Amino acid sequence: MSTVIINNINDVRKNVIDWKKSGLKIGLVPTMGALHNGHASLIKKAKEMCDKVVVSVFVNPIQFGPNEDYDKYPRTLEKDRELCDKLGADIVFAPTPKEMYGENKKLSNTDLTFVCPPYNLVDCLCGKSRPGHFDGVATVVLKLFNIVTPDYAFFGQKDAQQLFILKNMVKDLNLNLTIISCPIVREDDGLALSSRNTYLSPDERKSALTISKALKQIELSYKQGITDTNILFDAAISVLDKNIEPEYIEFRNFETFEKVTEAKQNTLVAIAARAGKTRLIDNIIL
Repeated sequence: MSTVIINNINDVRKNVIDWKKSGLKIGLVPTMGALHNGHASLIKKAKEMCDKVVVSVFVNPIQFGPNEDYDKYPRTLEKDRELCDKLGADIVFAPTPKEMYGENKKLSNTDLTFVCPPYNLVDCLCGKSRPGHFDGVATVVLKLFNIVTPDYAFFGQKDAQQLFILKNMVKDLNLNLTIISCPIVREDDGLALSSRNTYLSPDERKSALTISKALKQIELSYKQGITDTNILFDAAISVLDKNIEPEYIEFRNFETFEKVTEAKQNTLVAIAARAGKTRLIDNIIL
């Protein structure tokens, strides 16, 4: 049976009810579409662990700021369905904003109930420059969890802050599911896969390669015994191309998300930077 596109919440729920009556394990892969090999790795992992897999494709308006790329974000639904079909996913859930948020709602917290993660988890890294972003992420993900009621949900490590926030939400709100973290998937040249990579010109892409090289330099320096994060920061900066504009390079304990001054095992090293107008993120865990 080929992968079907469903736009309606109630139709997804009907399928889920039937699956649960049969005792089947359900996996959810939340995406904004424009699927690439990074998403494919999540779907493959879901297929390994679950009997049924739902891939959501929804460009979520409430996680975009007023000057961000919501309108031009790539939308390739039929290609996404074809990839999901090839990988064996059962449903592509592709709702409209009206289906997700209601006919007469303003898409803001003046009119909608939002999920607001802890301030200390959002007022840093990507959340610092994207106020309200993680409120929008947490809100739509909780809605997807309530619609699909999965046993497992699959997220990539590239969005490390998002991953930590959502794991925290699952714990704090006593949600009956497990989040599975999957490794970053990279191009052969080291660039972390992202739907936004399509925005890069050839020269910008060449410059963007130094983002992952900067992280590799930090990892190399750490393995040589350097743990002072100020020195590691300088090592990364020295590798970045002059046309790359770093937004942050930060070191966080990946168990508590607290900022650290000495790197050690399980330290998250996260970077956000712009290549031209395109904002890219990447990270490693030492």
